[in-house]
Amino acid sequence: MAIIVRNTNYSGEVLEQLLTLAATSNEIVEKGLIMVIPGVEKKISLPRLKTGRMLQKRKENPGVEDSKGNFNYDEKSLDPVDFMAFTVFNPRTFENIWRKWQPKGNLVFSELPPEAQNALLAELAKQVQFELGDHYVNGEYGDDDDHLFNGILTQMAKDTEVIVVDSAESTMLGRLKALRVKIPVAIRNNPDLRILMSVNDFDKYDDELTQREAKNASETDVNARRYKGITIETLAAWPDDLIVCTLCSPDAGGNLFAAVNLQDDEDVIQIDKISNASELYFFKMLMKADTNIAFGEEVVVLDKRSNPVFKPAEKKLSAVPTAVTIKPEGGSQDVAVTASGEYSVSASPAGFTVSPTDNGIRISAAANTTGKDKSGAVTLTLDSDKARTVKITVSQAKQEA
Repeated sequence: MAIIVRNTNYSGEVLEQLLTLAATSNEIVEKGLIMVIPGVEKKISLPRLKTGRMLQKRKENPGVEDSKGNFNYDEKSLDPVDFMAFTVFNPRTFENIWRKWQPKGNLVFSELPPEAQNALLAELAKQVQFELGDHYVNGEYGDDDDHLFNGILTQMAKDTEVIVVDSAESTMLGRLKALRVKIPVAIRNNPDLRILMSVNDFDKYDDELTQREAKNASETDVNARRYKGITIETLAAWPDDLIVCTLCSPDAGGNLFAAVNLQDDEDVIQIDKISNASELYFFKMLMKADTNIAFGEEVVVLDKRSNPVFKPAEKKLSAVPTAVTIKPEGGSQDVAVTASGEYSVSASPAGFTVSPTDNGIRISAAANTTGKDKSGAVTLTLDSDKARTVKITVSQAKQEA
């Protein structure tokens, strides 16, 4: 039964308001750190567009073979899944608890007064928001009631483009310094950039600042929630010893997204009898939700938990073959590329065209009628580690007359 009575000692008048336990809400939504997309019944895509390097030397009569840079389009998806809140209660439960709420009228038609119903509804909504806040952050989709949908941290862990920081620092100041160094320059000064951490971790950071210098806040005050100009956001559901830096906004300018059926699903509550012959009533809420991130390369993570989920991946970049020979009469050859993340392709060498394929790149050339042999090179560069490159030599003999 939903209403459980324990250790009641009612013997007279009681306070006119039910006392309820304090709880946090769905903070990641209420603080405007995630864009919530309503009205998604089945699935919605997050379209992503990336470009390669475009600039090159000026040419008087550029041709197709002089093209440089690509528009790379792909999508991530949000797939809301169904879940609900459902609980049953008996209005007569309060008869022995609070005289003020004893049902009036005939026993068959007795109902819980609106004041008591509102108190139960408010507590139900508060609990649902609290649980949603945890699922939005830590959720994992599974077969039981504890695994309703994938949260932001679960989606981040799946993305191979996430920047994972490796640091041996034990202090919060040391960890934040190591984290900031790895933030891509393109987003380092973005006003939507946020550092996400747990309440306990911020308390450690605050204590370190207080003990460090006289110019920081005293023991009676709290230091500013910033590091090097980047705003720090704390979430009650966030795990300790995990720091994430990414773009956060309630609109498309951020990097965190959620899809729901209705914007206010968690506030739409159905109340009715279980059946016509029953004294029992139920509260029921139907919901759909899913979360995801847009760009893994805009997420910087430092995971110092005892069993870290985010571990620095080995940077890999290789190509087969690394020497390409095109026949004099023209043709193309595919190069298979293996990379641990996104990579960039240098400009096409003169007289050759480089285009992307599902497994790497394709190097093409028309018939060589220049009267001399042609040669050049294509360089691949791993985006997450610019020092890791692969050079592919390209050659084409002249076509005999």
